[in-house]
Parts: sequence; structure tokens; C-alpha cells
Amino acid sequence: MSDRPLGAQISHMLKDRGVEVIFGIPGVHNQELYRGIEEAGLTHVLARHEQGAGFMADGYARGTGKPGVCYVITGPGLCNVMTPMGQAYSDSVPMLVISSCLDETAATRGQLHQMIDQRVAAACVCDWSEEARTAEAAYALIDRALAEFQQDRPRPKHIQVPIAVLQALAPPAPPQKEVVRDETVQHLPPDEIERILSAKKPLFIFGGGAGQCGYPACDVLRALGGASFETYAGRGVVGPYALNFGSYLARPSSAEVIGEADVVVLLGTELAETDLWRRLAGIDAHCIHVDIDPSHKPPEVDTQLICDAHAFLTALLDLLDGHEGVAEWDGNAVAAHKRQWKAEIAAERPGLVPVIDALRKAVPDDTVIYSDMTQFAYAAKEIWPMKRPGFWHHPTGFGTLGYALPAAIGAAVKERGTGGFPVMAIAGDYGFQYTIQELATAVELGLSLPIILWDNGKLGEIEDSMVRAQIAPNAVIQRNPDFLKLAEAYGAEACQPRSLSDLAPTLSQAFAAKVPTIIRLTPALA
Repeated sequence: MSDRPLGAQISHMLKDRGVEVIFGIPGVHNQELYRGIEEAGLTHVLARHEQGAGFMADGYARGTGKPGVCYVITGPGLCNVMTPMGQAYSDSVPMLVISSCLDETAATRGQLHQMIDQRVAAACVCDWSEEARTAEAAYALIDRALAEFQQDRPRPKHIQVPIAVLQALAPPAPPQKEVVRDETVQHLPPDEIERILSAKKPLFIFGGGAGQCGYPACDVLRALGGASFETYAGRGVVGPYALNFGSYLARPSSAEVIGEADVVVLLGTELAETDLWRRLAGIDAHCIHVDIDPSHKPPEVDTQLICDAHAFLTALLDLLDGHEGVAEWDGNAVAAHKRQWKAEIAAERPGLVPVIDALRKAVPDDTVIYSDMTQFAYAAKEIWPMKRPGFWHHPTGFGTLGYALPAAIGAAVKERGTGGFPVMAIAGDYGFQYTIQELATAVELGLSLPIILWDNGKLGEIEDSMVRAQIAPNAVIQRNPDFLKLAEAYGAEACQPRSLSDLAPTLSQAFAAKVPTIIRLTPALA
């Protein structure tokens, strides 16, 4: 309980608050944060770039439900982690970035890592960005961030501390105050409940905010005879269910299906552009929006209930005791729509569907998947059904390249040695090179991490978009390295299956390996 430099006290405080892993890169400006890491019992993961550290923290947070924490330096270190912060903001991921900052910038110029205003720069991509000029302020801001992660919509926070303040002696952080999330449900208006109970075609659309719903979702749907869609982030909330249309919201004709409903309930989703790829969902019926965040109400909503999706469904399920649904949704029609939409994707993206189907059969059901911005993932997110939520993570909103590998590393760090779930990454050849250096981190950690690398030698999605816009494709073909030899140079394993039937044994070996494995797939495989 003795005084220590504040940088060391912060590590002790985080450990006391339940933090186990720090992702980051040490530098002369933030080295005081590293003074207490080992003494506090924290694990530090050394990234090869702050962007990688941020994505690792994101992947760790999505995989554990706990905040991902980053230590970065002043100036360029913070700038480099801002892209992951923007992704975490867009996808509601709890990330805490703690950086150093210069002691004084108004009267002095030309200092190492100097920016005009780095706090304001960070504020553009996170929930809030604040400077702690005393130890007491640093402790208060950290506790504020951790409390808000539990109570509110989880989004990244940034705290910067002047170098001299990090170096100065400080007393230990005060004991943590208990944080209790309010799970009570806003009063359910009787007329809204009656609309749901009497509906002949009730439709529920589940988003990422409904990820913890579990059994109440299926039980409510079955009791009502209701149909459902899942956003990309909400995949697996419903799981196997005959009236689940899956994650095909982006199919244009899904608007016609949605238009058949006589009541629509949105749970934990704002139906953003990246959910629909059109402005409106096609809702013609009365629409109820259930979410903890009132600031992002879709335009077609009639009634907004500010509450947790799981709590809402649990309360609704109690009201359904003994209820006999009169719904008219047809399971055969649902299956026909899904076959049609899958055929559309096969036509739009020739050769991808057979490879994705073969990969899905080869991957263990309990695998946690992290995907990048690549055509392979775009198609897979629609046609690859998930049996439970939280097992596929994608940079949906901000849409950052280079996400998959470091995010999967963050998740694999959590699973390593715990008997947890296997982890796999899916990346495209171009985006993979944004953060390919993090292979060194994965090798260093000894992670059994298969990396599915879709190598078509070009920016396929951009090429297709240019053609649709009648633009002659330009700057969409790149010269790739020999990825198999590059993996070997990093100390990783690598292979290239010759047929779809080779995928299962290849993956089995990769999950058993002591280092990551690049599995290169090309269009010729189909």
C-alpha cells in the first residue's frame, strides 16, 4: 500500500479491477506505465504496431466481454490506435486506451511526438477523451470508464496522463465501488403487448445488442409463431429455427418479406446502412424498438422502449405463459427465400459459395471466427448460419482493413491454456498485409491459430464496384508476396489445400499446431 509512481499504480489498479491483459508497445513517453505491470501480475502482449494492439484489445473484449486495455505512447502511438478505436466505437466494443501526453504544449514547440491537440484528435473516434492531471483524476476516470462499460452502451474511452504525472509518486487507488447494472424493464404498454400477442405475422429483428438474449429469444418466437431476421452482428441470437430468415437483411427482396409483417420488433439494433445496404428496411407495420441507447432510433420506429433486450424478452415470455400463437408464417416459404438469396450470392460472387460451404463443414461448431473486410467474409456472413451469438466477429461499421489477424490474436490470448474455444481468422490477401506483422506476435505467444487467407490477387470488391459504376478498373491489381514463404520467415506454419476435401485435415492440423498457420485459398480451389 506504499506510494509508487502513478504509472505503476495504474497497473495495480487495473489488476484490482479485474483486468488481466494489457496490449501495447512501450516507449520513452509511456514507460512508467510498464513499471508496475509484472509486479501487479498483468500479462502484457507486445504488438508490432499500435493498430495491431488496438485490434487485439477489440478481439479480446469481444471474446471475453471484459474491456480490452491498451497502453500507447504520445502522438504517433495514439494516432495509430485511433483506427481500432473508431472500429470499437462503431461496433460497441469496450476498449480503454491509456496514453501518455506532453506536460506542456502551448509555449513549447518541436517536442518529441508533439501534436496540436491529441486529446481532441482521439475524441473524434471514441465515447470520450480526457486528460488526468493528478493521480486522483486518473483513478476517477478509470473507474468512470469501467462503470460505463457495464451500465451503458459499451464504447471506447481514452485517458491521457502527462509524463511528469506518470512519474510522480502517488498513493494507491481507492477501493472499487460496486457497480450494479439496472436490468429493470421500462413499463410495457398494454397496447404494445396486445399488438404483439394478436399479430398474425410478428417479425423480430435481432441485432448485436441482443447478443446475450439466448433462450428467451427462441422461446418467445416459438410461443408467438414469429419469424426473425438477424443482423450481421446479431447472427446466432436465434440459431436453428424454422422461421428464422437468418442474416439476409441486405438482400433487396428482404424488404418485401419484412413488409408482410403486421408488427415488427427491433431488438438491440439501429438498422444502420451496414445492416441493410439501403435506407429503409421496408417496414409497413407498427414497429417497436427495444434498445439501451435512445440516440439511434431507426426512422421506421413507432414506439421506443429504452431497456435491455434480454430483460424485455424475459418479461414478454412471462406474459406469453399459456399463449397459443395464431401466426401465419410458413416455414417452407422461409426456406425457399433463403435458397433464393443464397443463389443470388453465388451468382454475384462466382466460386465463393462452394469454398465457404466446404470450410463451414470443416470448422468445428464451437470455433470463434474473426473476419476482415474481404469478399470471402461478405458472402460468408450471409450464407454461414451461426448456432449461437458471439462466435463471429467482423469490423461491420467502421469497416477497417487489417482487423482479423490481430483481433483473433486478442481472442486466442484469452483462450490459450484455458481449455476454451478454438479461434480462427479469415482475411483477404490485401487487407491481411495491413497487419501481417502481427504474425510475429502470434508466433511469439505460441497460438494455435488457423488463418484462412483468400488470395485472388486483387481488390475484388472494389473492382466489381468500379465495373458496376462503369469506371475502368484502376489500381485494383497488386503483386502479392509468397505468403507461404513469408509465414515460414515469421516462424509460422503454412499450407495450400489442393482440393475442398483437403480443408478438414488441413484445419485439424492447424488447430493442433503450436504456432499460427496460414491456409492459402485461391479461386482455383472452387
